Amino acid sequence: MAAAEGGGRGVGGWGELVAAALLGAERRRPPGGSVTALLDAAAAETVRRRAGARPAVPRQRPEPAPQDGRKPLPAAAERRLATLLADRALGGASPSGAAAGRRGSGPDLGELLPQWLAEANSQGYRAPAALLPALLDAARARTDLRAETLAFAGPRALWLARYNADWKFALRDGVRRQVPDERPEEAEQLWQEGLFAERVALLTAQRQRDPQVALALLSSTWQTERAEDRLMFLDSLRLGLGPADEPFLERALTDRSRTVRATAAELLAALPGSALAARMAKRARACVGPDRMGGRGGIAVEAPHECDADMQRDGVVPRPPSGRGERAWWLVQLVEATPLRVWSEQFDGLPPARIVALPVADGWREDLHAAWCGAAVRQRDVEWARALIGEPTEPFSEGPGDPAKLLSVLPEEERGEWAARFIAAHGLSEAFRILGVCGVPWSLPLGRAVVDALEIARDAGSYPWSFSGVMGLAERCLDPSDAERLAPLAAVPDEKEGESPGAGAYWAESFQRLVATLRLRSSMLAELRGERREGEPQTGEA
Repeated sequence: MAAAEGGGRGVGGWGELVAAALLGAERRRPPGGSVTALLDAAAAETVRRRAGARPAVPRQRPEPAPQDGRKPLPAAAERRLATLLADRALGGASPSGAAAGRRGSGPDLGELLPQWLAEANSQGYRAPAALLPALLDAARARTDLRAETLAFAGPRALWLARYNADWKFALRDGVRRQVPDERPEEAEQLWQEGLFAERVALLTAQRQRDPQVALALLSSTWQTERAEDRLMFLDSLRLGLGPADEPFLERALTDRSRTVRATAAELLAALPGSALAARMAKRARACVGPDRMGGRGGIAVEAPHECDADMQRDGVVPRPPSGRGERAWWLVQLVEATPLRVWSEQFDGLPPARIVALPVADGWREDLHAAWCGAAVRQRDVEWARALIGEPTEPFSEGPGDPAKLLSVLPEEERGEWAARFIAAHGLSEAFRILGVCGVPWSLPLGRAVVDALEIARDAGSYPWSFSGVMGLAERCLDPSDAERLAPLAAVPDEKEGESPGAGAYWAESFQRLVATLRLRSSMLAELRGERREGEPQTGEA
């Protein structure tokens, strides 16, 4: 090895080595002066080329990777992770993939990786060192994997990422693990000297630890930051937003950047006790109140006639989107920024459900209810969201706002119940967005409603393509224990008169994939929990 290293110094590049070898030592003096030196240099250079690394000047050896004291994965779980990562690297190709445009009957392993990582983290496992590169590659390709991947990969992933520019996201997203609570001077130095992405990650991490420490960091450099950077930094204040942030946000209302001013106003509106919320409430009260004309007992609306400078300072955008009237646009912005408790005071103590049921004069109902929906989502007000979303028997087109956003405000169990009733009433044509905000695994009523609707769609004789999104969600969100109950649906039914040719076989294939995925998820969970499944041999831990 010493000879190889000695012969490799001071010799030519790969091209010179090849030329000397082809011409021969008799016709051309080889690099290093002898055939032995040539062979030594060629051997060393071959290793470098196969490694994909360029020759570099020798330098100090890096510090060893830090230790990770968490428990190792069970052997079966480690093998499963290797399979999931290998499938992802191959693009999800599988022998069952069949024709282009069809997924076949095999599970999509790549889509199971997020659940695997979440469960592994909940069990407190550490990542196998040999799989760290593949994990970082997966997280680089899919941003939705990064948080769970970095938590699972731990400090060794951050150490490894320093040596590969492709993994620099890990250093950015892992800042909160690099700067411990007990070393605030490092946080200060990183804030003053770090790259923009590192500073954003640091500010986010500090907001999670101590919102006021983060606010002090931001205040210290606010006047010297670029407008686009100020916007990103300001957005991080959503974490841990509280009354102590109000003075800083009020100053930001006078920022020279319009987008910064708008974001500051939005954050202040999310603080029901802020001065901005009080100013917006005063304006909204002047626009919306009880309709006392003729004893109709409804709601009267008088939208603003102008958007003055004070309104604009408080975040009201004067120019409406295309196709929207100015007065309606200004009204919606005022009502969205008004604390919802104001309306019970404005309407003699009525609860939200009673207020929402009141008739609205002069055709303003759609705009007013849409504004209340925006306020309910922004303020995470369960009672108002419940009143506005209404009964699940009503179609989307008859309700205000976005039902999926309103549904996300409700408690998880209530979300599942509402979604199940909606699907039972309307089928799956509009269910995809609603299902996306429901907890995983789906509750038993919701899971049954989805499967029943899929059966109805199959029996109608159509192809399953238009339900592929819902079927994909079902694979990831149905309770794995439902696999055996659904197994009969995987059989190919007899073709009925009048149905699309081959539709039954395609539906059977979709249900086969669903059942196979549920069984695989069940096995994954058992492996991570160290459970022995019936019929499987006992395995040790890695």
